[in-house]
Amino acid sequence: MLMAVRNQIKVIFLSIKYALMRELLNKTTFLSNVIFMVLNNSSMIIQWLILFSIRDNFGDYGLKQVILLIGLSSSIYGFAHFFFEKSFKLSETINTGKLDAYIVQPKNILLSTITSDIQVSALGDLLFGLIVYLFYGFSFPSFILYYIFTMTGGLILVCISVIFHSLSFWFNNADLGADTINNMMINVSTYPDSIFKGAVKWLLFTIIPVGIANYIPVKIITSFNPYLFIINISVCLLFIVITFIIFYKGLRRYSSSNLMSARI
Repeated sequence: MLMAVRNQIKVIFLSIKYALMRELLNKTTFLSNVIFMVLNNSSMIIQWLILFSIRDNFGDYGLKQVILLIGLSSSIYGFAHFFFEKSFKLSETINTGKLDAYIVQPKNILLSTITSDIQVSALGDLLFGLIVYLFYGFSFPSFILYYIFTMTGGLILVCISVIFHSLSFWFNNADLGADTINNMMINVSTYPDSIFKGAVKWLLFTIIPVGIANYIPVKIITSFNPYLFIINISVCLLFIVITFIIFYKGLRRYSSSNLMSARI
């Protein structure tokens, strides 16, 4: 069992390594994608600096907390899209029959599929997140927490994408709903949760779990709460289990397109 897990992890990192090597063939494009993503994300900081020049706080968020939220949101996005880019294109893989190439391999089908591509600009998001965290103020415990929550938040984002894209096994155009949910998670993740009320806030802690992936981690980093930490980890693990169940249930309905392709 442990050998199988180790081999699967090795396969995942080899897949990411080769995808990165392909992108590095054009170093100029590679670097420009990373740099421009850092600059693009910096515009959000400027926006909030202007807003905080008008008000001292937004709910229970001060400037440093908002900057931490933006940095963590960027890191979560970068982690998810660099390591699991294909999870955000899974409907296309299912609908065009490209899943055939992964089914015939003696590897975990879901993991092999979603780690088969990378988004280069996501490295810019990871770099921006690190810069913002250092601006917030470095301490070893918060640094460890920051990157634990980068991974748990990234995995939750990936799971939500896979769950909704897996509906393509049952419904046509499921990718529209999946893309909508993904965009909502990304768009609201850089705004303090205190500005949301009622049903909207409930939604952000359930169906669109930005609250678990982003808001709770910020509260833990600023003031450690072991109960919230356990909730974050537990919900992440729960989403992973649900994701595998839904994907493999859907896979039983998959019909091969007889598309002949190979992966090395």
